[in-house]
Parts: sequence; C-alpha cells; structure tokens
Amino acid sequence: MTIRVLLADDQALVRAGFRSLLARSRDITVVGEAATGEEAVALAASSRPDVVLMDIRMPGGDGITATRRILDAPAGAVRRVIILTTFDTDEHVFAALRAGASGFLTKEIEPAELRRAVAAVAAGDALLSPGVTRRVIEQFAHRQDPAPGDGRRLAALTARELEAVRLVALGLSNDQIAERLVISPLTAKTHITRAIAKLGVRDRVQLVILAYESGLVRPAGRAGPPPA
Repeated sequence: MTIRVLLADDQALVRAGFRSLLARSRDITVVGEAATGEEAVALAASSRPDVVLMDIRMPGGDGITATRRILDAPAGAVRRVIILTTFDTDEHVFAALRAGASGFLTKEIEPAELRRAVAAVAAGDALLSPGVTRRVIEQFAHRQDPAPGDGRRLAALTARELEAVRLVALGLSNDQIAERLVISPLTAKTHITRAIAKLGVRDRVQLVILAYESGLVRPAGRAGPPPA
C-alpha cells in the first residue's frame, strides 16, 4: 500500500528537500504541498493524505491550529500528523502534541529515519521515543494543574491497564513493560490498546500526555497515584 503524504512548510526549499527524500521510497508518494496553515487544512481535505508533515511556524494559520483543524475533520480525512520543528525544546511542540499530533521530527532528521517515521505513523504507531518526545511532554505538562476529569477517566482502567499506562509514560517499550509486569509482549500491547480505547485518546503520545496531566506520573519519573 502506498502511503500518501502532504508536506506543509512555508519554505519551498524545505518542502523540496523532504519531497526528494521521500521519493526514494517506492511506498511513499507526496500528494500535495502547502505553504500556510490554511493551505494545509484545505489540501488535507481534498487530497486525504495518510500522513501530514506539518511545520509549526507558518503564516496564514500556524501548524498547531492547522493540526487541530485537520484532525477534527470527519473520520477518514487524515489519520496522522507529524510535526516538523527546528528546536525540539520548543514549547510549541508540546502544544502540537496536545492538539493531536502523533509525534515530531527535527528538520535535521536523517533520510532513512524520516521514511521509517512516516511508515510507522501511517501504520498507526506514535513517534514516542523514550528520550526526546517524553522529555518534551515532561517539561511542559507539569506546568498545568492536574485535571480532576482526567483522574475520573483513569478510573475506567483495570489495575493492570493503569500500570501499563504509567510505564508507557515513563518511556518503556512494550517488551520492557512485559518484562516489568511479568507478562507477554502481546498481553502488554493488549493492555495499552484497551487503555487507549477506554480513555478515548488517539495514540501513545496522547496517553503519555494524559498520564502527566492527570498526575498519574509526575516530572522526573516520580510516579504518583491518580487524583481522586
């Protein structure tokens, strides 16, 4: 299956560079290019890409607003958005993740890594590395007071699902979670999949944000109980 990609960046040279890199994969095709947030929203609706590579800072509607509008569109229009950024410590990255982005990439990414990231996100995975993405979420999520409503949402999880969510938020992979809980990797994946469905979040990135904002996990890896 060919992965359809929309490029959104206000710099033509950047778009051309990403188009060239993605063209090296027979499984990826670029279906459109946008120079503004408004163009990105319109092209996403008309071209229905599988993945949007979205710059954060663009004229005519920023990437965060565009991401929210694209992902709020009727089901099936666009499945995933990957944020493109120059600085991985930018607070705007966290805002984009909260808006529903499945992860982010810096513009200095290696070509092979870019293609792997697009393929992974198109397959339904989130770009949640134990390092960079979790660090961004941890850095900014703790600035907000825990939301009582999030705590009530967590109450819908079983004890094992709750523990799996906590370990996901701490940056563990499915295999590591399985080892920690003494279960199979498939069972660990099942716990996480069920937690995502029960909590109504899009993917693992949104799961991690919820874990921090609810108080289930606190900055610097200090775990805490969900708020009452």
